[in-house]
Amino acid sequence: MSISHYLKEIGRGKDGARALPRSQAADLLGQVLDGTVSDLEVGGFCIAMRIKGETPDEMAGFMDAVYQRLERVPASDSATVVLPSYNGARKLPVLTPLLALLLAREGLSVLVHGTPTESSRVFSSEVLAVLGVPALAAIRKIAPGEVVFAPTQLLSPALKRLLDVRRVLGLRNPAHSLVKLINPAQGKSLVVSSYTHPEYAVSMAATFERVQANALLLRGTEGEGVADPRRLPQMQGFIGGQRVLNEEGLRGTLPSVPDLPKAIDAASTAAYIESVLAGSSPIPPSISQQVAHIVHLIKHL
Repeated sequence: MSISHYLKEIGRGKDGARALPRSQAADLLGQVLDGTVSDLEVGGFCIAMRIKGETPDEMAGFMDAVYQRLERVPASDSATVVLPSYNGARKLPVLTPLLALLLAREGLSVLVHGTPTESSRVFSSEVLAVLGVPALAAIRKIAPGEVVFAPTQLLSPALKRLLDVRRVLGLRNPAHSLVKLINPAQGKSLVVSSYTHPEYAVSMAATFERVQANALLLRGTEGEGVADPRRLPQMQGFIGGQRVLNEEGLRGTLPSVPDLPKAIDAASTAAYIESVLAGSSPIPPSISQQVAHIVHLIKHL
């Protein structure tokens, strides 16, 4: 098979490219994920989409293709919170594991999934391993009050391969957005998704509406789906694709900023998280608010 006819539509440059309808986007990515096209075509797809940008309909179609091939996590006896974690720590400690453990303390099942996408950052998987949460070797049911980490390879080897194209091309591709939007959990579940640039807030929200998702969307910390402990970001909640929560957030730095570890390595970050869970250090107010919003949304599932 070939995706050349799709490349002719999406590869005409920023102003000349045409957006694909949802069904065609699903067929296009399906062929890429199935490995039925050449490496040259995959590279062309990634570069064309990087220049053109994805529309909400295209992202919905891409999600359709992923769901047809995704290994799903069995429904839990409690609601499951899904935390994509792909960006890691660059300047601040990665506190996605803290958010996960705080949610588990609320009796929720928590699925963190991800894979290292760069070699110079510290990732949630490393911090969770120090905290006694190793990566799963096989997909299984998650108990209420439990946190698990699922490598992307377990959920979708094909999606992992597409993520790894960045190491060759040096550019992100639609897979880097998809992993923050998909929900691998069956049953009652909610995805916590984040964006780094304001324009993505609009397009990601529109995608959640189209696929009728249950989600919390916020401007995260260095691309991670956890609230910046120094700020209170805007947060939007969706149930069945309908907006049911809108936290306006606050501009600028909060009046009181928690003392974060100076080092961002896994051991220092894990030690800080343990001190917060033990009550020795306060929970950052923005993360506490995020937990409250997630618990509120879960009650509406």
